[in-house]
Amino acid sequence: MTASPQIVLRDVFGYHEFRGDQEAAINAALEGRDALVLQPTGGGKSICYQIPAILMDGVTIVVSPLIALMQDQVAALQVLDVPADFLNSTLSGDEQGDLYRRLAGGQVKLLYVAPERLLQPQTLARLKACDIRLIAIDEAHCVSQWGHDFREDYLSLGRLAEHFPNVPRMALTATATAAVREEIVEQLQLRNPARFIAKFDRPNIRYEVQAKVDAKRQLLNFLADHRGAAGIVYCMSRKKTESTAAWLQKEGFTALPYHAGLHATTRAEHQHRFVSEDGVIIVATIAFGMGIDKPDVRFIAHLDLPKSMESYYQETGRAGRDGELAVAWMVYGLQDVVRLRQMVESSSSSELRKRNERMKLDALLGWCEVTECRRRSLLAYFGDSLVDDCGNCDVCLSPPDVFDGTEVAQKILSAVYRTGQRFGAVHVIDVLMGKDNDKVRQHGHDKLSVFGIGAELDQKQWRSILRQLVVVGLLTVDSEGYGALQLSETSRPLLRGEIDLPLRRDLLVRKKSSVTKRQGTTLADEDVALFDALRDVRKRLADEFDVPPYVIFHDATLKQMAADKPRNDSALIAISGVGQTKLERYGSAFLDAISESI
Repeated sequence: MTASPQIVLRDVFGYHEFRGDQEAAINAALEGRDALVLQPTGGGKSICYQIPAILMDGVTIVVSPLIALMQDQVAALQVLDVPADFLNSTLSGDEQGDLYRRLAGGQVKLLYVAPERLLQPQTLARLKACDIRLIAIDEAHCVSQWGHDFREDYLSLGRLAEHFPNVPRMALTATATAAVREEIVEQLQLRNPARFIAKFDRPNIRYEVQAKVDAKRQLLNFLADHRGAAGIVYCMSRKKTESTAAWLQKEGFTALPYHAGLHATTRAEHQHRFVSEDGVIIVATIAFGMGIDKPDVRFIAHLDLPKSMESYYQETGRAGRDGELAVAWMVYGLQDVVRLRQMVESSSSSELRKRNERMKLDALLGWCEVTECRRRSLLAYFGDSLVDDCGNCDVCLSPPDVFDGTEVAQKILSAVYRTGQRFGAVHVIDVLMGKDNDKVRQHGHDKLSVFGIGAELDQKQWRSILRQLVVVGLLTVDSEGYGALQLSETSRPLLRGEIDLPLRRDLLVRKKSSVTKRQGTTLADEDVALFDALRDVRKRLADEFDVPPYVIFHDATLKQMAADKPRNDSALIAISGVGQTKLERYGSAFLDAISESI
């Protein structure tokens, strides 16, 4: 081992300094120690095992849960002339045989493999005959039964300690609470691991949450500021992804659906277009995202609530991986709360697991309703902290109007009680507002003392208040019937007037957030034309080499080129993201474009 981590970082990857705990994690692997590495999405987890793999003799095995993730990482490494490959179901028998011969011959430095394939007896036998020096387990939170993305195949990975007793293992994740981190160590049988726990904050991501009023119209208003940008719109159902994508296409956006029910060829085509073209919006279920390493995703939009804070953090973390400003935007309403709670209660999970899912959902719902810095609350969930308000979330930029909701809450609770705790939100609101319709008269609810006591508010305002009462636990929703509202035990003190209840007054049309300081590389007006020309060069090279454009160079690297206008190799390689291999392979094309612009 003649080179050093710093030299590999500079010459192979084109970066001039490590971030956070990267160097310490690399040194732990080189020293033969097990390690637990937590880095936020976009924080450079892969560097932590890729550099040791390059420096050490033998093979590094990388356990990865998705074919797309493997192929993406391998393509990026091969562009850098790092001998990497993957072992998965896409390979023919002959291709697998050739791969094993190259492994045995020391021609592969990094092998990406899925957990279920790795633990097959035949695979283990072939790999034990190779010189395995490091095992990296990516997306390690999948091993936790109490995490948000548990995968059965990950549970058996603890056996790697027996099959490769002297090989250090590195578990990596972007999303894990303190409890999940402990379970990762226990389930994977890591031996006194070095722990590298980075800050969870992604300061370049702006968090925005709105009450769901007219979701499509709200999305359209949001996207008006993001035309031409790449983004992901998450929906709960497959049907909704397709209808939303079709609607966005009619509105002039390049939008494509993605869900597990689509034909594999269609999914692959849509994913390829997303990573290789500019300005594509993917409308997806949560089946999409983990395998995507696209750095210039400018927004993540949720039209439906995710299931937990972990899911939300992971999904929104797919935005702004290049360090530039990105937005995580979400709308949610009472129906989202009802539906998710019904899903938890009607599942076949054990009561213990249901309780865990309820707690996770309640934490997310509470976060949606916060009246203080949203980022600070998000970080607190993961055991992290923020000294000052972030100034880059909707609460900081447009503080919510909070009012004493004790009286209106008492009216709702009384109406739910007087109508027998057998009706959903629509009917209860009709009674409160004094609506004279068939259903109200049929049940004699026009004769109740609560009939019409809430005529001062409109339906949208009552739905907002109802949603908040469900979130804080004063009302529950019947999960077995038709979503009937019912009083909880905690509602009694409020009904008796023993406590006060502050509530948010939802602004149906929120003020536009002012654009805050951009993270990363900014671009002067006079350099925009050159930046666009460099993007054209990148696209041409990406098509030629059949890789996504960001594998050639990130936008931040092109922006620095446009600003600095390097005229020769030595000036070009000084730019962050330009390593020796990329300089030799692509440098002349970019230098020519810069020369032509001057």
